This record gives sequence, structure tokens and C-alpha cells, in this order.
Amino acid sequence: MDLLIAEDDRTQRRMLTHVLERMGHGVVAVSDGCAAWEILSGLAAPRMAILDWMMPGLEGPEICRRVRALETTDPPYLVLLTARDDEESVVEGLELGADDYLTKPFNVNELRARLGVAERTLALQSRLNRVTRALSREAARDSLTGLYNRRTILRLLGREMEAGSPTAASFSVGLADIDHFKRVNDAGGHQVGDDVLRRVARVMADALGEDDILGRYGGEEFLIIARGSVGIFEEMRRLVSQRPLPTRGAPQRVTISIGVAGCKDHASVDALMGCADAALYAAKRAGRDRVIVYAADDCPGTSPGAASPREGR
Repeated sequence: MDLLIAEDDRTQRRMLTHVLERMGHGVVAVSDGCAAWEILSGLAAPRMAILDWMMPGLEGPEICRRVRALETTDPPYLVLLTARDDEESVVEGLELGADDYLTKPFNVNELRARLGVAERTLALQSRLNRVTRALSREAARDSLTGLYNRRTILRLLGREMEAGSPTAASFSVGLADIDHFKRVNDAGGHQVGDDVLRRVARVMADALGEDDILGRYGGEEFLIIARGSVGIFEEMRRLVSQRPLPTRGAPQRVTISIGVAGCKDHASVDALMGCADAALYAAKRAGRDRVIVYAADDCPGTSPGAASPREGR
């Protein structure tokens, strides 16, 4: 494990470096607090640091305080190295953010034991972070298709449409619906219906551009945030309809209808979704298996059905 030493006494610094390297640690050693803070506040900060209490520039407790103020889910383990062993000083250091302390002159066996505690603590923190990230991903995903769920895709859409966002005028949204999906469930059962949902989601996802986003809006509906040409919606429609989809029963041939609305600065999510929804209904009324696009200028503030859609096939 990489470890930072901040110690202004050259002899102590060299001794610590020698001992830690013999223990198998990679060591970065600096002689003042400012250099230590620069490293610990950087992107590639080491997971552990031994900081002398009294140093030029910044003292160890002040570095601890600054590190604890950083927003991070993976903070370093900080050990204060000090000649002060009175209770008041120890409490002060721990309250300012140190995880442990080591008194001078340090004992090698004690150092090894305290670093063992540090490594176990950091390992537990890493496992907790992995579990937290996994739970966060699970909470953001639809359990059937693996796509973003409704709450997450709408949150991402809202973020794209924030006032002043440089991307707010450069994307379109598509609301896609599997045509006659009830017939699939009625004929093959809900397990076959689930297979169709998963397969359609995979086909649509494969058509996405690098910066496009896809989520399950609800039921058999999907929401697409596309940064490129609206032609991507027609490509999705074509790919879904071109061949039967394998299921645990008979292969199913399905089509999708997509309503598309463009966005411009300061539009609301409700207005944009209203236009996409109106375009989807227009596609359904026109015979399904098609893409209907609303003009971008007609979208914000327009009530569903009020703008004039144009067919995008």
C-alpha cells in the first residue's frame, strides 16, 4: 500500500521510510505540511499518511482538519506522529480528524501493529464503498431490463434541462411504446412478455450513440435522450421490427412507435414529455410502427396535441 510520510526532521524521515519500505509499503516522503496537503488533496492521494505534528507550512492537525473537510467516499487513514503524549494533545489531534497517533521515538512493533489496524480499517471502508455503489446502481436500474428506471431517467432528463446548461438545446427525447403489447402477454403469457421487453431493450440499447441515454419509462414504454440526429429513433424502430425476437416460447415479431420532441433552453420536463407523448399518440393513430417528430420550436410550453407533428419515417 502506498503511504505518505510528512516529517521535517531528515533523520526521522529517512528512518521511517526505511522501516516502511521493509514492511512492503511504497513510500512518498515530504518535509513540510504544504507539500503533504498538496498530495493529500490531489486526485491520486495515498490511502494512508503519517503526519508530523509540528512542521513548516502546515502542521499535522491542520492537515487532518483540511482532509476531513474534503468531499470523498474514500478518505485516507491519517496517523499523527508527535512527541506529545499527554491526553489533551491526543484528544485534540483525534478531534481534528486524525485516525490514530504514534509517539516519538516510535517503536517498530507498535508502528507495524497500528498500520495493521489502518489496513483493516481501509479494507472495511473499501468493501462498504463497493456495497454502497452496488446498492446505488440497483436502486437506479429497472430490475427486468437493466435499463435506468423511471425515476432515474427523469432525473437525468431534468439535469440535462437545467437552466443555463450548455447541452440544453442539443438533444431530443423519444418516448417509445411496444405496439399491441397486450396481445403478446395474452398469447404467450407474461414470461414471454418479459422476454420481449428485455429483447427490445437490448436492441434499442445497441443502437444508442455514445452519449445517448435509455431508460424504461414504465410498462412497455421507453424513454430515450438522444444528443445526435433524430435519425437514431428511426434506426431503433427499424432494428426492432426487422426480425422476430427470441423468447422462451415462440419467437415474437413486434414493432414500436416513437414520439420525439426536441428541446430548447429553459424548457420544462413536463412540457417536453407532453410533446413527446402527443407525438407518440399521433404515431399510434397513424397506424403504429413509425416515428413522429415534433418541431423543436413547438415543444416548450405546448399542450399535448397542439403542435403540428411531422412524420420521421
